[in-house]
Amino acid sequence: MIKNKRARLKTFHYNFFSKNSKGLSAVITTLILIALVIAAIAIVWVTVTNLLTSKLDAAKSCMNVLEKVEINKLYTCYNDSSNKFQFSINIREITIDEAVVSVSGAGTTKSYTLTNEAQSISGLGPYPSGSGNVVLPGKNSGLTYVSSDFAIIPDSVKIAPTINGNQCEVSDSLLEIYSC
Repeated sequence: MIKNKRARLKTFHYNFFSKNSKGLSAVITTLILIALVIAAIAIVWVTVTNLLTSKLDAAKSCMNVLEKVEINKLYTCYNDSSNKFQFSINIREITIDEAVVSVSGAGTTKSYTLTNEAQSISGLGPYPSGSGNVVLPGKNSGLTYVSSDFAIIPDSVKIAPTINGNQCEVSDSLLEIYSC
């Protein structure tokens, strides 16, 4: 009787563990794989959405800049008698943080960053004196500046505004500069 009891326990023990040692069923494995795929898609979605949102915000702030931040061609010229270059900027119906004016000539390029606060920039001053602090024109206004950094007529002048902390592309350029 003890032998039979041991044999039954051994059979029970063998059958009990052999049924439970098969591993995960196919249904549970499929559910885990589906959960992992959904988690991966969610991570990619959040990353792409954040990237696109930041790029779209930058693009939105620079929309409609063309023809609103421009170089006034009537007052942009080179004064041969004083060897000074003057350029004029007009800003229409838009508020900008700053503007980078890039002047190229004789193999060199000089950039001036104009802001809403008056500042002293070496080689640049307000028209007509050419000396003193310079400031960016406000909304619906224009200002003329005098640069003493060029001994000959520059080749070009370009302007690129910054709006809401985003540097925009060149909004206007002048590729032919005349003598005053």
